[in-house]
Amino acid sequence: MTPKEVLALCREKEVKAVDLRFMDFPGLWQHFTIPVGKLTEDIFREGVGFDGSSIRGWQRINESDMLVIPEPDTAMLDPFCELKTLSMICNIQDPITREDYTRDPRNVARKAANYLKSTGIADTCYVGPECEFFIFDDIRFDQSNHYGFYYIDSIEGQWNRGREEHPNLGSKLRYKEGYFPVPPSDHLMDIRNEMMQMMIECGIDVEAQHHEVATGGQAEIDIRFDHLVAVADKVMMYKYIVKNVARRRNKLVTFMPKPLFDDNGSGMHCHLSLWKGGENLFAGSRYAGLSEMALYAIGGLLKHAPALLAFCAPTTNSYKRLVPGYEAPVNLAYSQRNRSAAIRIPMYSPNPKAKRLEFRCPDPSCNPYLAFAAMLMAMIDGIQNKIDPGEPLDKDIYDLDPEELKDVPTTPGSLEEALKALRRDHEFLLRGDVFTEDVIDTWIWYKTEREVDAIRLRPHPYEFCLYADI
Repeated sequence: MTPKEVLALCREKEVKAVDLRFMDFPGLWQHFTIPVGKLTEDIFREGVGFDGSSIRGWQRINESDMLVIPEPDTAMLDPFCELKTLSMICNIQDPITREDYTRDPRNVARKAANYLKSTGIADTCYVGPECEFFIFDDIRFDQSNHYGFYYIDSIEGQWNRGREEHPNLGSKLRYKEGYFPVPPSDHLMDIRNEMMQMMIECGIDVEAQHHEVATGGQAEIDIRFDHLVAVADKVMMYKYIVKNVARRRNKLVTFMPKPLFDDNGSGMHCHLSLWKGGENLFAGSRYAGLSEMALYAIGGLLKHAPALLAFCAPTTNSYKRLVPGYEAPVNLAYSQRNRSAAIRIPMYSPNPKAKRLEFRCPDPSCNPYLAFAAMLMAMIDGIQNKIDPGEPLDKDIYDLDPEELKDVPTTPGSLEEALKALRRDHEFLLRGDVFTEDVIDTWIWYKTEREVDAIRLRPHPYEFCLYADI
């Protein structure tokens, strides 16, 4: 879509407001709104100013002026605003140099896609993310200097089997049995259908929706793969849509990876493939129908996985999901069909066009622009340096005896470990000026000070169960 076409769409649909959206550093959409009369073709070139110092991880107060540059291809009629509103995703520029801002996550993703082309390896990286999330009926939490708590509730949670509900109609999902009985055990069929339909109406190609494994409202809606930047845009639209559909139904959605103890957490398995001239470069005659290039890409992902997880599993809560026994891939290995491996090669179809890798470590708390860009850079490094991924591991990893398991590397045990790995291993991210040192430094600083240290300094409620009587 061109700027002229966006303006024509506004006239045709009688749009009254234009919402300009962009991504902050950790991974939340930000926005401000202008009257439709202020939207001109010039804005698509000259941008609109805003205060960058108020955005997390961005500018200092003495260099706060920034520009948003709307991307016309992302124009979408917002289905949730009472006033007829058109939304657009924006890129960020410095108003003086007119350079794209290094800490704009969308800019990092755009640079990664362009770097891939510049290498000659491929012209397109396709990403197909599988976002999981929870739909809850109630959530309460607080933290002060003398107390801290959280409380979550869901009508279908197993813990409510004995609750007075006037009447309690049963059909509560047992732990780890949410995948996937029909209604009435699945209480959330209608709301997921509404989310799915809303995505379709907003231009997102949806492949399936279903309940996920955990009790208490875990869900998944799968969207079709797309090229790296476009699919990151769609992940943000996806999150916006499911959260707002839930709110309209007096429920809430969280993409927090591990909100419930003793049940499965939410991942974001990412299907990855590289293409050139319309040909899937990952299809071949090697293991599981892969090409040599695909195996090298696996080698890059496995080698750099500890550093990658600083972007792909970027919260302290992520590492409560990445533990054995909950279908989470804590062992850095690859395998066909085996869902206990960090990288799985799906075997659903013999069609070479369907051949891909599934990187299972990421979770939906990530900033998709940064996470997808980092995964691509790891694959490029693996291909350029012909990194051998070793032998596949087609056994159930969780049932391996200790002698076999000792040689299988594992994911970091905490966000702090992942950030340390990123500090040691980030040269591959800097190639082509995709990630810059200020992006790496700011990410490590922000995550350490605002999240790792913030959690480390506060007593945990379960510590009182363990130690209050000492």
